[in-house]
Amino acid sequence: MSAKVRENYSSLDGLRAYAAVGIVLMHVLANLMIKPSDNFLTIDIIPWFTNFTLLFMIISAFSMCCGYYERVKSGAITPTKFYAKRYHRTWPFFAMMVMISFAMDPSWSTFCQSFADLTMCFNLLPNPNIEVIGVGWFLGTVFTFYMLFPFFTFLLDNKKRGWMVLLLSLVFCYIAIVYFGTPDFVVKPIDKVNIIYSAPFFVAGGMIYLYRQGLKSWVEKHWMIALASCLVLTVLRFVVDIKGLFILPDLIVFAAWLIYAIGSKDIVLNNRVAKYLSGISMEIYLCHMMFFRVVSMLHLDKFIHNNDMLYVATCIMTLIGAICFSHVIKYYVFKRIENKIRQ
Repeated sequence: MSAKVRENYSSLDGLRAYAAVGIVLMHVLANLMIKPSDNFLTIDIIPWFTNFTLLFMIISAFSMCCGYYERVKSGAITPTKFYAKRYHRTWPFFAMMVMISFAMDPSWSTFCQSFADLTMCFNLLPNPNIEVIGVGWFLGTVFTFYMLFPFFTFLLDNKKRGWMVLLLSLVFCYIAIVYFGTPDFVVKPIDKVNIIYSAPFFVAGGMIYLYRQGLKSWVEKHWMIALASCLVLTVLRFVVDIKGLFILPDLIVFAAWLIYAIGSKDIVLNNRVAKYLSGISMEIYLCHMMFFRVVSMLHLDKFIHNNDMLYVATCIMTLIGAICFSHVIKYYVFKRIENKIRQ
């Protein structure tokens, strides 16, 4: 059943692929010593790409529901099989990156952080500020969602309850930010690392799953209206003053794009490149900062004197390195290891 559902929502590949590339562009811009020229793209658009992790959360929840919602609800899958599949999907590549990071800087601090990383449960720490594979915070938050998925299924047992849960999750998120996020309770403000902050995005993905058939049918019939709505909402996200709305603007924008994707067949979201990048999007996300550091050591600024071209070249080389590394590790190294284990 899950395989058929996933084939019907192939446009999700495009969302994953472009989100992964966008996050790479954002991290390169944030960490590059020599910045490109200031303009709307580099000041407003690319820095906002950091929120694509929130888009990943909505997609993850929707995809998880496609594969496991009915099976968990009916008891057709055991906890052992469910969690074993989650570890099998996310742990090997992440563990390899953690061990590489530890080998490059062995110390008591990196050992403790690496140990926490390898459990995949580090988001349960009271202050999960881990620098070993810093981008791995997202994996910690998503794995916490995996841990809670049976409870998540209970919460979204039906549409009526789902709407109530979505509303309550938004209220809880707001309270967490303005009350529990103060120095009296935490050493740093509550943000995307916290599961309460991220909960509305996971719930939104689950709610879209509950309405998936009607939404898919509507988008197929009115895809131009759906696409135009997504574009308008995205533009409004940047031109309208959104102070005081906390996570709502991004939640609405990303939910709209997911709704469009489940019924869309346009070539932008459905193409071989997007499908390929989607297959290694998690790996690209986890390893791209390693290749950014490698590219930085090449000192491209000695050869490229235009700051804008330097940024573009650094992005391209970082992406190429991350894509090649991810492809080799996932489709060759890990495949051979799996084959030997099966023998």
